[in-house]
Amino acid sequence: MEQGVRKKSKVTTLVHALSFINDGCVLMFGGFGGVGNPPSLINGILEKGVKDLTLIGNDAGFPEIGIGRLVSAERVKKIITTHIGSNPCAGKLMVEGKMEVEFCPQGILAERIRAGGAGLGGILSDIGIGSMIDNGKEKIEIDGKTYLIERPLRADVAIVHAKKADTFGNLVYDKSARNTNPLVATAGQITIAEVDEIVAPGELDPECIISPGIYVDYIVQSKGVDWKWAWE
Repeated sequence: MEQGVRKKSKVTTLVHALSFINDGCVLMFGGFGGVGNPPSLINGILEKGVKDLTLIGNDAGFPEIGIGRLVSAERVKKIITTHIGSNPCAGKLMVEGKMEVEFCPQGILAERIRAGGAGLGGILSDIGIGSMIDNGKEKIEIDGKTYLIERPLRADVAIVHAKKADTFGNLVYDKSARNTNPLVATAGQITIAEVDEIVAPGELDPECIISPGIYVDYIVQSKGVDWKWAWE
């Protein structure tokens, strides 16, 4: 940088990034049906042996794809999600009482994450009143209409997957793999971005940046979906 204080790069090793994800962690993840899940971070969590996770994200993935691998390996004690139908392992664990599932309508889940990232106290919704979604939630009446108070969602660690990042942490996503990642990136006490390509500051088109680097704490280079990582 020609002027001011040179900013420190946020690029780190996978091992260092995984040091923030430990037993009992509340882990929020980006992705939709595995697309947009960060594969190297998920591999690393499995190899590290992290367990008793509380997951927050759109779905339970597939048994051997994306975040679903953590569910199938019985590393998850609770998941807050919109559906689990694509992962039979999740349904089995729920029925057996081995994993708690909190269902949330997709739009409401997204808004609860947005509220968490924005520091709001929650949102109001009329969806699910009198159904299993209600489940004893607080209600408020405004102009004669009843709403559920939906609490914001935040996590100890948020993990996202992007196509490109500069060393400041500005993120560019790949088409539909963008999905919930921009919301998730805002809602972690620590946000870790796994990216396919890391470039120098100034190399990203500002018009293509979706997640500003202010939300991202660490960046790790992705090894790809088929990468096999050994914990050493």
